[in-house]
Amino acid sequence: MQGQPPDPAPRHGRAGGPGRRPVGVRHPPQPGGDPVTVPAPPGGTGPVPAEGRPAGRAEDDTVELPPTPGRAPGLPMPAPEPAGSELLDAVHRWGPAATPHGEFRLLPVVLERDLALLVRWMNDPVTAEFWELDGPAERTAEHLRAQLDGDGRSVPCLGTLDGRPMSYWEIYRADLDPLARHYPARPHDTGVHLLLGAAADRGRGTGTALLRAVAELVLEHRPRCGRLVAEPDIRNVRSIAAFHRAGFRTLQESELPDKRAALVVRDRDS
Repeated sequence: MQGQPPDPAPRHGRAGGPGRRPVGVRHPPQPGGDPVTVPAPPGGTGPVPAEGRPAGRAEDDTVELPPTPGRAPGLPMPAPEPAGSELLDAVHRWGPAATPHGEFRLLPVVLERDLALLVRWMNDPVTAEFWELDGPAERTAEHLRAQLDGDGRSVPCLGTLDGRPMSYWEIYRADLDPLARHYPARPHDTGVHLLLGAAADRGRGTGTALLRAVAELVLEHRPRCGRLVAEPDIRNVRSIAAFHRAGFRTLQESELPDKRAALVVRDRDS
């Protein structure tokens, strides 16, 4: 739109810098491999494995288990919740949001599927200026693994418009992040990092529209969250302008370990 500042360039928003953000501990592996057992009825021969038994037998050493609620016979079990998904109220199930540019979705990153695309975006000189993840694929992979193998406090996502991957996001618990040492954090503050991947998606209002959409998704699906937080580099005036147009306000400037940042917030009631 004429007269509007352009959309944000891909931005660096990590308070700890590449590879330095503590993302918590891994959850221990879940127990597996041992059969579930149930006691046999009186007169039986002892506990029987609940899995792998023929159903409907009349012998007294067999116990029939009820079907899993909500699942038709023969269908696979639903995928388990990602470890730590409760920290961000299951980002992977948030669903779509309507924008002037199409239907927007956040899809948690799958390393094997998405790494090549993200490496290409990170090696764009405009992106590299603020994200500092350019170079070999392993550098980006290490940054992603730190989140994917962490405790769920930071979720890397692809942003899609009408099914087309076009942006990278990190949705994170700002109150559990090192950033919380640099501003008056509140419980469940939710942080946002944004990168617009292709040059064609920059400078036409897309970033502002997507920031609004993500803010609405967070506030809808995270009822305990009272505000969103972001910390664009103070030099990234295009990014700061886009946040302001999306309903954020500058709370303060903060000296972070790797940059001077504008701390911007969007309150639930704004």
